[in-house]
Amino acid sequence: MIRSYIKLISTLGLVTLAFVPSMAQQVDDEADAHTGATSTSNQTTLKKIASRLTIGGYGEAVMTRNLYSDHFNRYKYPEQHANDGSHGQFDLPHVVINLGYDFGQGWTLGSEIEFEHGGTESAVEVDADESGEYEAEIEKGGEVALEQFWIQKSWNPMLNLRAGEIIVPVGATNMHHNPNEFFTNYRPEGEFYILPCTWHQIGISLWGHNDKWRYEAQFLPGLDSERFGADCFIHYAATSCYEYKIANVYAAALRIDNFSIKGLRLGLSGYMGNSFKNKLKSAGSKYDDVKGTVKILTFDFNYDDHNFIARGNYDIATISDAQQITTFNNSYPKHSGQDGSPSKHQPVGEKAMALGGELGYNFLGLSSHYANSNTRLILFGRYEYYNPMKSGTHKVAYEWCERKRLAAGINFYPMKEIVVKAEFSKRFLKSQYNNEPSISLGIAYCGWFVK
Repeated sequence: MIRSYIKLISTLGLVTLAFVPSMAQQVDDEADAHTGATSTSNQTTLKKIASRLTIGGYGEAVMTRNLYSDHFNRYKYPEQHANDGSHGQFDLPHVVINLGYDFGQGWTLGSEIEFEHGGTESAVEVDADESGEYEAEIEKGGEVALEQFWIQKSWNPMLNLRAGEIIVPVGATNMHHNPNEFFTNYRPEGEFYILPCTWHQIGISLWGHNDKWRYEAQFLPGLDSERFGADCFIHYAATSCYEYKIANVYAAALRIDNFSIKGLRLGLSGYMGNSFKNKLKSAGSKYDDVKGTVKILTFDFNYDDHNFIARGNYDIATISDAQQITTFNNSYPKHSGQDGSPSKHQPVGEKAMALGGELGYNFLGLSSHYANSNTRLILFGRYEYYNPMKSGTHKVAYEWCERKRLAAGINFYPMKEIVVKAEFSKRFLKSQYNNEPSISLGIAYCGWFVK
């Protein structure tokens, strides 16, 4: 039933995109044919609505050939499966529709519907026919999510209050996750593997900006420690298997960006909140002192000038009481792996980190013809190091969680809103495991259709 409603809402959203322009044309035609007050009034009203409506979005299509074994035992038996061949995939990582509206007097609405990996939830449905035989239907993997839905009151650029489903701007990728804000075909892996990404929760945000500074402070529900994992740290902990988000504990996030130097943005963000008691079932008196406090501190930057584009990030995150959380999770009923979270409980690390940097150069900028053009040809390189099990009791047993990644490739922009991406990348694991090279080719768009 829920999936049916989601599909209906998604369809209505697409119909709206097609209907609004045709409706506007119809009213214009009526206004040309009739000079009466009714037609003029309708035309004025529709134009007023259109001037306040914003429609945009982004989307990505990627083809990848993984030049390594995908055998599930490749970590355990690296020599046996080192040459098991390669495998390929086609993917729609993210297709997003943004809808916004300005009500006037400083009141605005924003929303974002995301179709991830094709847009249908992964599920198995079993039905009985008239003869009593059972048939199983496996639906396409993917997800439809309402990533943003907020109402905002603005008094001036430095003072805005937003409430609803909002993006948590902790880390470079959460704040800048559009496909034209990173070179690789997929979002940077380091922050993706240790943080929720894109991190969105229901909360309250106070934010503002001027020419040199931007700030944002948020009040949020806490994360769920049951969804922590060895190779994903807190990645899935912002989700909920209920129709609401449990908020027995709370958290705060803060971000500050500086733009004082031309072409350069410097960003600092942080997060702090408890996570352990954020569930319906009581943990029992022996866990009274366990809080599962999550602390995150990140630094990131972006430089775009003189044909150079450079980006980087450094993230450090810790979880208190990691051993007690691991013990409790192992005794807790296994869940279904909803929203991709681990279906089997895993040891939790006490500390995780991610370090990444990329550098690109626009060679078309050397030509006077393209110097001030949106057409760009960028050659880039990227390096990442990330480890969701940086420290903890189980660090040695889960050494395969530590990874380095190198990528190099091309981004071609025929226009500002369109980018074609090609890259070769390789993950480097500990010597007893297989490295993971791959080749990817993709195309993406990002822009506003009505603004």
